[in-house]
Amino acid sequence: MISKSVPSDWSALLALQRATHATLQVLATELVDLDLNASEINAMANLADGRGRTVSELGRAVGVRPTTLTSVLDRLERRGYISRGTRPGDRRVVVVELTSSGRSAATTIRESITRIEHRALGDLPAADVDVLRQALEALAGMSS
Repeated sequence: MISKSVPSDWSALLALQRATHATLQVLATELVDLDLNASEINAMANLADGRGRTVSELGRAVGVRPTTLTSVLDRLERRGYISRGTRPGDRRVVVVELTSSGRSAATTIRESITRIEHRALGDLPAADVDVLRQALEALAGMSS
């Protein structure tokens, strides 16, 4: 519930948009050598744990429909960062995995994200960061 003490012209969504744009600008600067766009960075960051994902699973993690994700995956595959294969026992399921160069790039991306997060949120109490994460998950869940 939004507190009544919040000014009427304040919007969490507008603040989120400003934060998103600022974060993307900082990421683009820190990761300029990788020459990836925001969607590609997002996909790679979500694969950084090394676990292969189906296109549907990755789409949910990234926050886009699988059909939208296809062009991102095409570019990452052409660059040699990912491979797409089938799941043993079910050739209809496409599984996306990082290649060795993709693992290296994904590690660089996750390290950059961690640095940015610590710079921006490091002075906040852990409980506040947890509330922020919950709020962002709630907003992300609206499209489900």
